[in-house]
Parts: sequence; structure tokens; C-alpha cells
Amino acid sequence: MPANSRIDTGKMDNNRPILYTYFRSSSAARVRIALNHKKIDYDARPINLLLDEQMSEEYTAMNPSGTVPCMVVDGHTICRSTAILEYLEETRPQAPLLPKDPVSRAAVRAIVDVVCSGIQPLQNLSVLKTLSESERQPYACGIITKGLAVVERMLERTAGQFCVGDEVTLADCCLVPQLYNAYRYGVDISAMPLICAIEARANELPAFRSAHWMQQPDCPDELKQHSKQANH
Repeated sequence: MPANSRIDTGKMDNNRPILYTYFRSSSAARVRIALNHKKIDYDARPINLLLDEQMSEEYTAMNPSGTVPCMVVDGHTICRSTAILEYLEETRPQAPLLPKDPVSRAAVRAIVDVVCSGIQPLQNLSVLKTLSESERQPYACGIITKGLAVVERMLERTAGQFCVGDEVTLADCCLVPQLYNAYRYGVDISAMPLICAIEARANELPAFRSAHWMQQPDCPDELKQHSKQANH
């Protein structure tokens, strides 16, 4: 989206959900994975966080927090990734992302909470902007390493093929995008075998592959090339 363009907050002519997204946002990636998993067609509308498009008058009128993701669905505007995920699960029960039994559902939500409340917000762009350039990488690396170590210990109790049991859940939708940030900031996850195994299995699934930040239309070509050269 060009810097001088207006953000289109209107509804599409069809009934497909509209996802306001940013290619490198792990929060938006969570929702992209869930939509793909449930085979829900949607329209993506990129919001360039580096150009502060999320703080425009048009966008904040729709989403006061000035963050992504935001979704227009069923005539409603829903903000925050976990709220969107829960809404999709409640209104589109196909290919469920929550187990049936309450204990397992609680385990999924606990992992989601660690990632979405205890890791990602602490290393988010808005936080990193308060630090000097030299401080950002080691700070983010430390936050993510500590948080993923907690998740690894939780997985010792819950993991099967995926985070909780043998089916993809909301926990996987949240964990895998957090690993995008881990690689970006130089986190070594080799000592976290459960996370590594879950990531490998998830990356074999189309829902995860097509949600990857390098597959998004607003990802710059030069960044894709640089990432391929760095093997991330």
C-alpha cells in the first residue's frame, strides 16, 4: 500500500471476511493460519506498520488500539487476535481448533496466553521503538528465549504431534508465528526439542505454509530474498 494512499475501511461486495494485516505481524499470522485451517476465504488488506498507517484517522476509527490484526466479519468489526480466533472458533466450527474436553481446552488457552500476553507484547515493535538500535536485538532475544522456555516446559505435559495432543489447535496457531520473531532476533531454539518438532510438523501443513510472512503480498521482494539467503 503506497504511503500516500487512503486505508480502505469499506466492506467488500461479497460476504467474505476482511482481514487487516501486516506481513510480519505474528499476531496477524495467527489469524491467517486459523482462516487457512478452517478453509475460510477472506480478503487481506495490508496495513504498513513501518509507515504508521495503523495510526491513521481512518484506521483508528475502526480499531482504536491502532494494531493489527482487525477483522470485519458478519457485519461486525473485531479487534485483537485472540478475540478474532475465539470468534472464528465459535461461529465456524469446521476444522475445530479447540479440543472437546475442558482440561485440554484450558491447556490450549494457557499456551495461547503465554505467547500472546507473556512474550509477543514485550518484544512488539511499539516496545522496541523505545529502545536504541543497539538494545533492540538483545532485548527481544532475551524476552523470547525466556518465554519459549516456559512454553517448552508446558509442552512436556501436553504435547502429542502438536502443542496439545495430536491435532492442530489455537496453541499451534500462536506458537509457530512467534518462532518467526525468534529467528528474526537470533533466538536459539535447538535446546527446545518439543517446539522444534511441532514447528517441523506445522510447516508441512498448507495452512501454516501459506500464512508465513514471506508468502504475503505486502512482503517486499528484497526481504524475501535476504531471508532465503539467511535460511530463515
